[in-house]
Amino acid sequence: MKKLFVLTLAIGLFCFTQPQILAQAQPTEQPTAEELEKEKADRAKNAYRLLDQVIDEAQSLRLTENRVRVQISAADMLWDQNQGRARSLFSMAADGVAEMGRNQLAAQNRRVGATDDGFGFTIAGGGGVGPRGFRVFQLRQELVLAVARHDAPLAYQLLASTKPPPSAQNTPELRGPRGQLTSEENLEQTLLARIAALDPKLAAQNAEQMMDKGQFPRSLPEVINQLQRQDPEAAAKLADKTVKRIQTANLLTSNEAGSLAQALLMLGPRSAGSESSDTAKTQPQGRMPVLEQSAYVDLLSTIIDAALKVTPSAQNNQRMSGNQRRVVTAPGGNRQNSGPQQPTAEQIEHANARRLLSGLQATLAMIDQYLPAKAPLVRQKLSEMGMANNVVNMEALRGDPTADALVQAAASAPQQMQSRLYQQAAFKALEEGNTERARQIATDHLQDRARDVVMQRIDLREATKKAEGARFDEIRQTVARLRTDNEKVNFLLQTAAEAQKTNPKLVLQLLDEARQMTNRRATSYEHFDQQLRVAHAFATVDPARSFEVLEPGISQLNELLSAAAVLSGFEVNMFRDGEMTLTDGNGLTAYVNRFGQELAVLARNDFERSETLAGRFQFPEPRIMTRLSIVQGLLDAKPLGPQRTSFVLRPGRQN
Repeated sequence: MKKLFVLTLAIGLFCFTQPQILAQAQPTEQPTAEELEKEKADRAKNAYRLLDQVIDEAQSLRLTENRVRVQISAADMLWDQNQGRARSLFSMAADGVAEMGRNQLAAQNRRVGATDDGFGFTIAGGGGVGPRGFRVFQLRQELVLAVARHDAPLAYQLLASTKPPPSAQNTPELRGPRGQLTSEENLEQTLLARIAALDPKLAAQNAEQMMDKGQFPRSLPEVINQLQRQDPEAAAKLADKTVKRIQTANLLTSNEAGSLAQALLMLGPRSAGSESSDTAKTQPQGRMPVLEQSAYVDLLSTIIDAALKVTPSAQNNQRMSGNQRRVVTAPGGNRQNSGPQQPTAEQIEHANARRLLSGLQATLAMIDQYLPAKAPLVRQKLSEMGMANNVVNMEALRGDPTADALVQAAASAPQQMQSRLYQQAAFKALEEGNTERARQIATDHLQDRARDVVMQRIDLREATKKAEGARFDEIRQTVARLRTDNEKVNFLLQTAAEAQKTNPKLVLQLLDEARQMTNRRATSYEHFDQQLRVAHAFATVDPARSFEVLEPGISQLNELLSAAAVLSGFEVNMFRDGEMTLTDGNGLTAYVNRFGQELAVLARNDFERSETLAGRFQFPEPRIMTRLSIVQGLLDAKPLGPQRTSFVLRPGRQN
């Protein structure tokens, strides 16, 4: 049974890591520039019409968080077409977030004694934020980060207008001895990184203000890089101020300062050829060195001095104990947990020094070059702490490393990292077309499950290659020998991908075979996944069949959603106050989103039929989710970011 699970997982991973099936349509007459422009204009017209319909329908939603999410997504997509209306929607979303915040505070005031809601939010006076408070914070984050894509001052304005009162946020005084950032500080730093590209001068100004308050924003390297593209002199001044602030901080008590210092060191020093803003504009975003050589060496020396203070005795006797719980004896002899026991100041300093020392491993080459007198001290300390063999060749892993480079990096990597690197090396060899090399790496360096996963992927690749020139009957015989439906569908889809350029007739035969295997009522999410992959494969060769595959699935999703509504509060909890939440992270919501993504791809060629199928969802919430996906696909809109809502579509490969 375990081997069967591994085989299924391996083949599934193989399918998803390969180029998307049938991504290129068969050669046809290329449209003219005028025709392409007209198609684009028609798509935009359809998209904005559908978006108007979504905005109107969203007004009937009862849950404030659902309305807010629609308003954020709609405003983001409307910005280029109607900035005034987009601003209005962002403001309405901010009002909704503020309303939720007030309701959350009122609910908090009615609770007594809760101090930890499970999300790391702690409230003064003993009131826990709870799941509702977490949703408010998440929505607020989505709002300000979406606005920051378009208007930095407006983003800061809404950040301020939606800020909860001090009694409803974890303030700096409540950080605890480890000095973790509060949720508010985290949001400010994330916002700073987001606006760096849009308005680097404003970002630099705000970064300086944060440093003046004792903060060390993790996004400062990105801010300086972006400012370098616009104003090299101002960027140099900010970099110099940053180094001086780090050097005056206590790196053994400030995890923030230490983390920022290590991030700056990892980028290396600026070379003479990177002085001009024109050069800076051609560098990869976020990877350009920030510090001049002299400042880099000064900071490197400061980090070394702090890291060398760690001692083995502290390592052995003063381990961090923040996750240990202190046990006390209550009256009557009962033992009780009094909560996490906080680490001492000495333990914190030891942990930070060890973290700095660990980070220096990746900069040993720089230490040898710029501070050769300190290099032996660093290596000696690494040896004392048992970290001498924990060096990973980071240079070998940059960019797109070859299989041989990954093998070399794995050989010198820490033991806990070796299996993963060897597995990546085997997959890379397979990607390079060298199945024998992949098999050798797996045989020589991998064990148990990791080796099985690689071997199954190799077997599937070889079987697919053999089938490429085979007749359809021979391929069907190969399929019949596979054990599970998932293996069979994966094999058919991958073989179709291999045959797309040489045998279009065989491609359709293979996809029809896969369709027949999945053309049944789904009894698990895995079956839904198979149907979606078959529909996606048909999208570029026969879109009509793709629609035919999707339609029964939407009908079944309606049945499942109706059942979930009946069971809400008993077995499932994806409905609140009679309304489906749009981002609960459950399986049904995820697959509504997946169906929406496939319809978004199809809508570029057949908008009417995609819109019709989206309308087949009986509940308004999945209809809205699906239509927003279609709009985003038609407009080629970018995802909102790490905290995007569940209906945000990552644009896929299109004709």
